[in-house]
Amino acid sequence: MTKHLRTGQGTPPHAGGRAGAAHARPRPDAAEPQTDRLRYLDAATRRIAGGMNLDETVRGLCRAAVPAFADLAFVHLYTPLPVGDERGAAPGVLRLHATDRTPPHGAAPPRSGPAPPAGDTVEPASVVRPSAAGPLARLLRDGLPAFGNTPGLASAVAELLGTAAVPRAVPPGRRLIIAPLHGRTHVMGSVVLVRRPGRPAFTGDDLLVASQLATHTALGIDKAVLYAREASFADALQRTMLPPSLPGPPGVRLASRYLPSSRTAQVGGDWYDAIPLPGNRVALVIGDVMGHSMTSAAIMGQLRTIVQTLAGLDLPPEEVLHHLDEQAERLGSEHTATCLYALYDPVLHRLLLSNAGHPPPVILHPDGTGEVLRVPPGAPIGVGGGGFESVEMHAPAGATLLLYTDGLVESRDSDVMTGVERLRARLHTAASRSAPPALEELCDEALGALGPGDRDDDVALLAARFEGLLPETVAYWYMAPRPQTAGQARRLTRRTLHLWDLDSLVESTELLVGEVVANAVRFASRPVTLRLLRTDVLRCEVGDDSPVVPRMRHARLSDEGGRGLFLVDHLSRRWGVTRVSTGKVVWFEQSLPGGRDPG
Repeated sequence: MTKHLRTGQGTPPHAGGRAGAAHARPRPDAAEPQTDRLRYLDAATRRIAGGMNLDETVRGLCRAAVPAFADLAFVHLYTPLPVGDERGAAPGVLRLHATDRTPPHGAAPPRSGPAPPAGDTVEPASVVRPSAAGPLARLLRDGLPAFGNTPGLASAVAELLGTAAVPRAVPPGRRLIIAPLHGRTHVMGSVVLVRRPGRPAFTGDDLLVASQLATHTALGIDKAVLYAREASFADALQRTMLPPSLPGPPGVRLASRYLPSSRTAQVGGDWYDAIPLPGNRVALVIGDVMGHSMTSAAIMGQLRTIVQTLAGLDLPPEEVLHHLDEQAERLGSEHTATCLYALYDPVLHRLLLSNAGHPPPVILHPDGTGEVLRVPPGAPIGVGGGGFESVEMHAPAGATLLLYTDGLVESRDSDVMTGVERLRARLHTAASRSAPPALEELCDEALGALGPGDRDDDVALLAARFEGLLPETVAYWYMAPRPQTAGQARRLTRRTLHLWDLDSLVESTELLVGEVVANAVRFASRPVTLRLLRTDVLRCEVGDDSPVVPRMRHARLSDEGGRGLFLVDHLSRRWGVTRVSTGKVVWFEQSLPGGRDPG
């Protein structure tokens, strides 16, 4: 037999009776119903407040109300739900969000669902469009619960029940309560509570109980909606700070993953980046700002921008981290960050790495064996003191480097290094099944190490599959900055393109190389570099030690020069200028004949 709340079994002494009952001597057990009512409200409000999202909050109300307080509860919520302090928006329609009921006559149907069990006389409408001047809208605006059997509320009850036959739909007496759900600034919806005829009717004290239930539910809904919006904004903010797509430099394939924490709506500070550099090199970066807050996200965005700027200067990895640490201290924040910076050269098949307190990378060798790279861990970024070191290693074609944040390997059950070893073993197992595994599949396999359940931290992952470039696809020269150097560069270019069977590009490339080298010679005080790379395009790079960046300008008819960059812009597929620590690199690209790939 279901045990109901004692306050529903009768009217407490102080809630009704003769007019002079207030002056009567209270019975010894008069406080018992009041005590039961307070106990019930304490348990019910704690259950409602325990919900972390909209569904949990509404479900908490239904389970607290049925069967202890009512036989039937159904909740309508506005669609869309109002959010925050926004005002002036017209309320939308009310939609049935949840129902809960006790089985009639000892039956045992499901506890919840939109369809009532057989014999129920009250069935809520799935969609309600309250008139702005109608009784239901007025009741919801007033914010006070009311019994549904009063003549003034008959129309409001009819709207919620989707019928005009209110006397036949609602049992006689005080057996139905309509309680508005009022948030901090908005009406969120309504809850209807019903008792069947076999149970005592609601009392005036029960109306107060219903008011408390509705108030706590509305505040919980308000909190859940704000929480969901903040989580959505936080996730969107985090993702806009990450690269929208990864570059596709020749000689390396890239893949990435990002998973936000499942336990917080606040944005984290994990980030990754892949930055193309001159010579078809690429910088691979992974970092993690400590904490989960908008401040962490803001610092992450600043650090990522600083790393991009430093990488563009073509500094060694340890220098990048050293300057990043200096800039982080100037930000004046107490937040620290870890960062790992790797520089891959596909021509030399070399990898340079430097670490600032970050978990060590894992490399999967071409034969499928996994290895945790022992990179000296410097102090985290923002601590100060520097002391970063670079480690150089061979990066053979077919090897895969995996950079990740600690959310992938750290858990409540194991420390970081245990998680790293588990990750290495998992990747090794994946490679033994399919060598080499596809890069996207390898990322999914790495995320499988997380296991089921909630994540306490964000996870960022960057994977790089090294393919390298053949030595015969690269040509490199140092040339003295003399007037004759431009002619020398043209001859070297012509000879190289003949060897590469690119005779159709000789004329245009020779002209462009001459113009760019001639401009470099004007400002250089040290040898000028000329580099040709044949990948999926023909790329030419000319470097010098002058920081002066060339600009296109409109030459007059009488000018003998000033048209070089117009030629480069017109004849090349694309071009640009990259500042480096030793000066600058001017580069341009041309499409291969017939769009064929390098041999």
